[in-house]
Amino acid sequence: MNTQQPWTVGGAGVVDNETIRRYGRAGFGSPVGLGARPALLIIDVQYRTVGTRRQPFDAAVEEFTTSCGDVGWDAVERIAELLAEFRANDLPVLYPHVAPKASYDAGRLGAKVPGIMSIPTYGYEFVKEIAPVEGDILLPKRHPSAFFGTPLASYLIDVGADSIVVTGATTSGCVRSSVVDAFSYNFKVTVPADAVYDRSPVVHEVNLFDMAQKYADVTGTDRLLERLRSRRPAKVTG
Repeated sequence: MNTQQPWTVGGAGVVDNETIRRYGRAGFGSPVGLGARPALLIIDVQYRTVGTRRQPFDAAVEEFTTSCGDVGWDAVERIAELLAEFRANDLPVLYPHVAPKASYDAGRLGAKVPGIMSIPTYGYEFVKEIAPVEGDILLPKRHPSAFFGTPLASYLIDVGADSIVVTGATTSGCVRSSVVDAFSYNFKVTVPADAVYDRSPVVHEVNLFDMAQKYADVTGTDRLLERLRSRRPAKVTG
């Protein structure tokens, strides 16, 4: 991974040097760091976003029109590593997720993306590799942002979180809108570029770049794990 340009992970190489120069010249993109007690958000990692098995995009959308295909499964592997670290250190884990849709949920999203209204029930199940366990916080939502119309901010305050690590899907949709709202609530936000996913590498990269410049620290899972492990209390030896 290019640690200087982590938004390129899984992208299409579309963010050009002139764009990078302009944002740098304007003073964007300074790091904000990880808080003392981060919480992990795993957003919408349900079978409807990855499929019930690893497949390329065109095959995956035959099962669920909302699937991102094999890039989602790549991200699941990295999310699992982060999840293990958070649980090992008794750090909070929250699962904002789309609840099954009823006819009255259609709204504007149903008009823009009609296929989202016909996902079978099993598509809403959590991917077993990163499924919640007792003590994790489940947060059903009806809109892209994990904060909109939910008690997420209240839960974060209750568990003492001062920062969040955002993973899941999609980079341009529910991830981005949740990152912007977290930023608006003055949480420090980190987005591991290889632990979020989208159906388009162009859209994925551009949104990661924009978040990195304005709203979050964008990094890689390996680097984030190093930072988390470096903060573990030293073991006492006899």
